[in-house]
Amino acid sequence: MYQKLRTGLLAVTMAFSLPAMAENYTIGTGSQSGTYYPLGGMLAKIWSENLPDFNMRAEVTAASVENTIKVSTDKQLVGIAQGNVVLQAANGVKPFPKKLDVSVLFSLYPNVVQFIVPAKSDIKSIADLKGKRISLGAPGSGTRVSAVNILNTLGITEDDITAQSLNYTATTSALANNQIDAGVVVGSVGVGAITELALTRDIRIISFSEDELAKITKDYPSYIQIDVPADAYNKVPAFKAPAVWNVLVVNNNMSEEMAYNMTKVAFENMDKIRQVIDVTKYTTIENMAKLQGISLHPGAEKYRKEQMK
Repeated sequence: MYQKLRTGLLAVTMAFSLPAMAENYTIGTGSQSGTYYPLGGMLAKIWSENLPDFNMRAEVTAASVENTIKVSTDKQLVGIAQGNVVLQAANGVKPFPKKLDVSVLFSLYPNVVQFIVPAKSDIKSIADLKGKRISLGAPGSGTRVSAVNILNTLGITEDDITAQSLNYTATTSALANNQIDAGVVVGSVGVGAITELALTRDIRIISFSEDELAKITKDYPSYIQIDVPADAYNKVPAFKAPAVWNVLVVNNNMSEEMAYNMTKVAFENMDKIRQVIDVTKYTTIENMAKLQGISLHPGAEKYRKEQMK
């Protein structure tokens, strides 16, 4: 009897003395050769170090589409995604079969749609892509969604090309080895995959015409025009391209307190993130709601309004 009582008391004592276990979360990123992965790693580190009972790791994924789906089904706490993909998810537009319960924590930086070709290629414009072998991006990626949407808007369907579904690394490798004629990478200016390719191969990035950009922004208002200067990549001439804001996508059901605290901690530590991820110079309080057509999560909006006073 005494032994049973002693064992019971010991169990109760341990229950009260053990520290609370931290909750484990993931942030969906993209391939390791893009910007999403290191940015997600930095955010995970900042949140883990500054939020109580919070432990997060960055997960390699196919990027925007996969991240948005996983966030909506509570398989990830937060994901990095292209704004146009999140808008399509919120509205139930293909590739999503129905409306998903998602909202935005805050906007990050613009992602540029970059059609890459060898420098000596006879492909001089988007129209010249007809009949060519093109990597449109990995399945489940925002790159593929953007590439298909833009080509369709400009009168080119997948039937007009020989389409391949390669991620960033495979796309640049295939270009380097003349296995494809063009490849699409949707990422920040200076994205690692293109930077590395430009150091070993002579390449160009197709420049969109003013008429093409006008058609794209008419059909997809979430896009903006970006003028990229010469030598943003090694020996690559200046080019014009459509761009769309990347965002942090979260589930609508995330608590207001958690959304507020995650937003607050991220911006309080943004200088540390900028030391590692240069494009986060665009990640500001003023740009939080840059993506039109979808609301910020109430917790994030509360923080934004406090800071804008």
